Amino acid sequence: MDAAGRRRAIARALEDARRPVAASVLGERFGVSRQIVVGDVALLRAAGLEITATPRGYVLGAGAQAGERRTVAVSHGMEGMERELTIMVDNGCTVLDVVIEHAVYGQLTGELHLKSRRDVAEFMRRVRENAASPLSTLTGGIHTHTLLCPDAGSFERCRDELREAGILLE
Repeated sequence: MDAAGRRRAIARALEDARRPVAASVLGERFGVSRQIVVGDVALLRAAGLEITATPRGYVLGAGAQAGERRTVAVSHGMEGMERELTIMVDNGCTVLDVVIEHAVYGQLTGELHLKSRRDVAEFMRRVRENAASPLSTLTGGIHTHTLLCPDAGSFERCRDELREAGILLE
């Protein structure tokens, strides 16, 4: 398969996927390295395909999800991260991203796309395994999340629980 054919096949694989697909999985499937897939995805994006990289892999067309997009400002240390994310998904919201305002680089965004406790547990496992520091360590714990909530009530319940947990920034 030539490079153009592989890119078309990657686009179809993402279109058919029900879950995020890791670059390494796509590489194995098409007999190339993970890095080749990363380059292919960059070219697909440049051609106009909406592909989002999440901690669990690539998703196609993430911007077309139904629900209410809301932003919540929060502040906590490393110890509050799992609690915060669990509150959000337990209230039916998808945590789309984390955003910080960096003094030098401006707005920095990390794609998350966490929908369930299982997603949160997998994310936290990867943080621990890689000894990764959250973006919010660069801002003293202050950050925002873009949430996709099924309705206004879900967002209000989420915000109330974050407030009770001492995480909500008001």
